[in-house]
Amino acid sequence: MLAWYPWIVLLHLACAIVFVGAVAFEVIVVESLHKHFDIITMQRIEQAVMARVRRYMPVVVILLFASGFMLFDIRCDGFACVGSRFGNWLLLKVVLAFGVLGVFVNAMWAMRHGKMDVCRFKYTHRIVLALMVGIVFLAKTMFYL
Repeated sequence: MLAWYPWIVLLHLACAIVFVGAVAFEVIVVESLHKHFDIITMQRIEQAVMARVRRYMPVVVILLFASGFMLFDIRCDGFACVGSRFGNWLLLKVVLAFGVLGVFVNAMWAMRHGKMDVCRFKYTHRIVLALMVGIVFLAKTMFYL
């Protein structure tokens, strides 16, 4: 399994880049368009963006979590490292990741049932972006804290 470690890390990082990048794009770019377009045009833009996201994001999230589970198992040997400083930071990162998953699943459910309005769209993406910034911060610093 250790021979696959670099490939698992690469897959995990690629999926994280796609996921965080998509959410950052929606928060930074799409939300700023509200100032320039009327409500109906914005709804059409957001529907077009979400239609595209619905095609690939579930696969990205599944691969992100699957690779994350594998990396956790390799680095932590199950839950053996929990209780150490590194293990506790890693566990916090996992908790934040499950928070993102919960928000993501809730948003996908809302879209499928026609309950994703502009307000929910905006705050869902802001919450996910904040959680992802926390995860990225921990990913880059937990080896040094």
